[in-house]
Amino acid sequence: MAARRMVVIGGDAAGMSAASQARRLKGREELDIVAFERGGFASYSACGIPYWVGGDVEGPDDLIARTPEQHRERGIHLRMFTEVTAIDTEGQRVRTRDLVDSGGGESWTEYDDLVIATGARPVRPPLPGIDAPGVHGVQTLEDGQALLDTLKKNEDAGSGQRAVVVGAGYIGVEMAEALVRRGYHVTVLDQAEQPMSTLDPDMGALVHEAMCGLGIETVTGTAVTGVRTGDDGRARAVLTDDAEYPADVVVLGLGVRPETTLARDAGLPLGDSGGLLTDLAMRVRGHENIWAGGDCVEVLDLVSGRTRHIALGTHANKHGQVIGANVGGGYATFPGVVGTAVSKVCDLEIARTGLLEKQASAVGLRFVTVTTESTSRAGYFPGARAMRVKMLAERETGRLLGTQIVGREGAGKRVDIAAVALTARMTVGQMTALDLGYAPPFSPVWDPVLVAARKAAAAVREAGSA
Repeated sequence: MAARRMVVIGGDAAGMSAASQARRLKGREELDIVAFERGGFASYSACGIPYWVGGDVEGPDDLIARTPEQHRERGIHLRMFTEVTAIDTEGQRVRTRDLVDSGGGESWTEYDDLVIATGARPVRPPLPGIDAPGVHGVQTLEDGQALLDTLKKNEDAGSGQRAVVVGAGYIGVEMAEALVRRGYHVTVLDQAEQPMSTLDPDMGALVHEAMCGLGIETVTGTAVTGVRTGDDGRARAVLTDDAEYPADVVVLGLGVRPETTLARDAGLPLGDSGGLLTDLAMRVRGHENIWAGGDCVEVLDLVSGRTRHIALGTHANKHGQVIGANVGGGYATFPGVVGTAVSKVCDLEIARTGLLEKQASAVGLRFVTVTTESTSRAGYFPGARAMRVKMLAERETGRLLGTQIVGREGAGKRVDIAAVALTARMTVGQMTALDLGYAPPFSPVWDPVLVAARKAAAAVREAGSA
């Protein structure tokens, strides 16, 4: 009896986690695994690229979890520099093209189970000059190396160190910090009212203040209209309606969109964000033997009850584990997310989980909000730093809906307390009784998250009696 064939499109977190998990469960005689990756790297951490650029990570090898050779040694036929150009769901096959051998033409590979892990693509608006040399995205390791090459060329030539970052989301803020650390004068341009639109504007204002304090010129409420190039065709400035910002290098941090072109062309179901829709087992809806995971899918938001696109390596690896278990003969599910994320700009830690005010309003929830000031340690203990916590709770029930935290050392990972509470559908009243660890070097007697929960519980009571 011939072995079943599992074909994987995409050689990063979700795809190779799925392949590796399936291989652990099924021997080579039972399951043939073929994976296609259009780039030159597999199983790497794209989240680490800003830290590579900033000098915290020495080189790309440090960001690679497993090389193509290591995957092949484990019985996964990983073909690099190979692009999948079509999915034939009726014939259960994919068409591929060798990107290295220009004369190789295209060929078909049949599958019994197909895993789509095509990731996401950076947003690159169709503006004049946006594709000029010196304008960089930071989605892949190849992107990171290209940016570093430009920075080195500028630094070697002494041609100036002015950088413009377009977009003030996670990637934009992290890249701004990396460039400041390399000695660049950095300007960040963003259309939103405040940086970090993953926070409410009042919390984003704290990030704005901190960025300006670090010497990062941060211009919000402004739209980029183009990139001006010099006589050599390279980027020289970023243009808005009313200003021009000189630049020796431009970095795009405008977020990403699901890369689902293949899936759309194959007639597979997509959600409102353009991501693939799956069931809890990560099987594409309506297709028994097609699976999808990572940045190309939409996931269930456990707080709002709707699907959303969230591009994070944590989710991608979990999706891959679930898919691999199911293809390998076991059973696993991915129940959903609560929208937890954490980042930093220099020593400022930024975290959120659950819904923002605008998201809660969009799904028709009635809520109360509170904001509290506290410290990371007991106030009398050396090193205690200020921390602001914002919390949303459902008006009628007191159920926690979301938490945002901005502060210095010790602030960011406190969001995990709220993430667990959201997953458990706890009320803010129930949260006040949580038995959290306490000692003066780590926390005040009342942890900052519980201080916010107490205030939110009081706001819920007041709303109920109004």
